[in-house]
Amino acid sequence: MLDDIDLGRRQRILIVEDVKLNAQILVNALKDTYDLRVAHNGVEALAMVREEMPDLILLDIIMPEMDGYEVCARLQSDPNTRDIPILFLTALEGDQNEAYGIELGAMDYIRKPFNVPIVKAKIRNHLELKRYKDILKRDSRIDGLTRIPNRRRFDEAYVEERDRARRTKTPLAVLMIDLDRFKLYNDAYGHLQGDDVLRLVAQTLYHALHRPGDLVARWGGEEFVVLLPQTDLEGAVTVAERLRKAVWELEIPHESSPVAKVLTVSIGVAASKAGQPWSYDMLLQWADEAVYRAKAEGRNKVVPYKE
Repeated sequence: MLDDIDLGRRQRILIVEDVKLNAQILVNALKDTYDLRVAHNGVEALAMVREEMPDLILLDIIMPEMDGYEVCARLQSDPNTRDIPILFLTALEGDQNEAYGIELGAMDYIRKPFNVPIVKAKIRNHLELKRYKDILKRDSRIDGLTRIPNRRRFDEAYVEERDRARRTKTPLAVLMIDLDRFKLYNDAYGHLQGDDVLRLVAQTLYHALHRPGDLVARWGGEEFVVLLPQTDLEGAVTVAERLRKAVWELEIPHESSPVAKVLTVSIGVAASKAGQPWSYDMLLQWADEAVYRAKAEGRNKVVPYKE
C-alpha cells in the first residue's frame, strides 16, 4: 500500500526560462497536455522543486545569478531530486557544451529557436521513461503478497528517519510484530488461507496507523515491523497496544493455537533514549529482543524493551 503512482493525473513540468517570450512559447505548446509551472531564474526553480516535485524540468542554460548547469548539479546532488529528468534549453552550439550537460546529469537538449513538434516528442518520450522507472522503483519496494512496503523500503526509511531524529534530537521508535503460532495456523488451515490472513493483517496494521510519517512493512514470513518517528517509548507502547487490539478484533479463528481461539500477535517495542545518540542504532535489535520476551511471557501482549 505504498503511495500508488497516479496514472490518471496530468504530469508536472517545470519550465525554467528567463526570457519570457521563450517561456510563453513553451507554455502555449504544452498547457493542454501537462500541468505547468514557470520559473524565471535558478533560485526560483530550486524553490519550486522543493514545494512540488515535477516529473520533468525544462532548464535554460544561460541565466543570471545561477545558470542551468549549477541548477542541474544541485538537483543531481540531492537524492530526492536526482531522478527528475532534465532537458536543457539552449542556443549554444558545439558537442563540448552538450557533453558537459550530459555529464552533469541532463537527459537531453532542446535547441532554440524551438521546433514545437520536436519539443513535444522529446518531452513525451522522457516522461514515458520516467513513469516506467517510477513503477519499477515502486514495485521493488512493495511486498508482493501483502502490497505494503517490504523490508527494503523499511531499511531505507529507517536510515532516513534515524539520521533525521539524531540530527534534530527527537525520539524514534520501532515495533516488531509476530503473528502468534502462525505455523500451526498454516498447518491447520492451509497456506493459501494463511496468505489471505497475512494480507488482512497487513491491511489492518496499515490502516491502524494514523500519522502520515508512520510506516508498517512486512519484515518476512509472519513478521511485520513499524517505524514511528517523533515517538517516545510511552507513545510507542500506546500505538503497539492499538495494533494488537486491532488484530484481536478481527476474530480470525485459530483453533490450534494454545494462546487463544483467535489469531493474536506479540509486539516488541523499542525507542531511542534521550541523550544517547547511539541508541538510534539499536532499535531493531532492541525491538527484536522485546518481541522474543513477549513470546516467552505467553504471547498476545506488548512488551517494551528494558535493559
